[in-house]
Amino acid sequence: MSKRRDPSPEFDLFIPALGDLSLRDQREVMERPFFSLQKRKRLKPIEYRSPDGEAWVRVQAIPDYGMATIWDADILIWAASTLNRMKQQGLNDLPRTLTTTPYDLLRAIKRGTGGRDYQELQAALLRLQTTSITTSIRATKRRQKAGFNWLDSWTFDTDVETEQPRGMTLTLSDWVYEGIVNEKSLLTMHPDYFLLSGGLERALYRIARKHVGSQQGGWLCRIEVLRDKTGSDAQPKEFNRMLRRVIEADQLPDYMMEPAETADKSPAVMFRRRGEAEAMALAERTRAEEDRRARFDADRRRTEQVDAKMDHLSGRR
Repeated sequence: MSKRRDPSPEFDLFIPALGDLSLRDQREVMERPFFSLQKRKRLKPIEYRSPDGEAWVRVQAIPDYGMATIWDADILIWAASTLNRMKQQGLNDLPRTLTTTPYDLLRAIKRGTGGRDYQELQAALLRLQTTSITTSIRATKRRQKAGFNWLDSWTFDTDVETEQPRGMTLTLSDWVYEGIVNEKSLLTMHPDYFLLSGGLERALYRIARKHVGSQQGGWLCRIEVLRDKTGSDAQPKEFNRMLRRVIEADQLPDYMMEPAETADKSPAVMFRRRGEAEAMALAERTRAEEDRRARFDADRRRTEQVDAKMDHLSGRR
């Protein structure tokens, strides 16, 4: 017989479930390629440089574990959301080490809680701890670049009798922690983000959230720039095919995508907020209907004028 969960486990119950939190993530991370978009092991480094050359990112993995994936990043979103809630509650000394249970963390990021799910959680923690990032982001005159891993350390507390996971801790790296606690460094995210099953979909949502936000008019991005921003290792032709599938599926929370062109006719994608896009579509349908009615009224007036003239000529005869 398995042992019941201890109603008073030795971990910090102050941390709320993510279902009670407003999701947050770091804006610096959302618009640039820091994670693998595939669940199979990626060893090929990510090399990114912004179009203006100011920001660059290099992400490297070790062969034993592979690169941290965009699904592993859900753990960092949980951490950012949790620390943000603590800040809102007035806690001044925000901890760099967070304590919870594997069960609660998996439930919070909308995962299953079976044996395989716990194994995958540990694998994700290993990838977050071993993936190496070097970047110029937050560079200053004195510090031209920074190197870090997502996590400094983590622990699993296992029940001695049942060997079931009981509690866990994770310690954020300084770079990650500083980005989370810094004022105005976090952006809200739609709670349905965790339901996106595709890595590219997740990357596109994060990019749209950063660049479009709630502004009117949308945001236009060249496809080649978009490919660089996602960090996809797919060839351009394959990336275009995957991008079309995402556009046709139209599953991104809050945002719609449509094929477009830049001023120089380069293939691009237009991102718009759903409410704005739907309003524009309605306005376009309204204009089309008004144009149709205007043409109909003009044709009718011309017909009436011709009929009146013919009647006049017939009367003169």
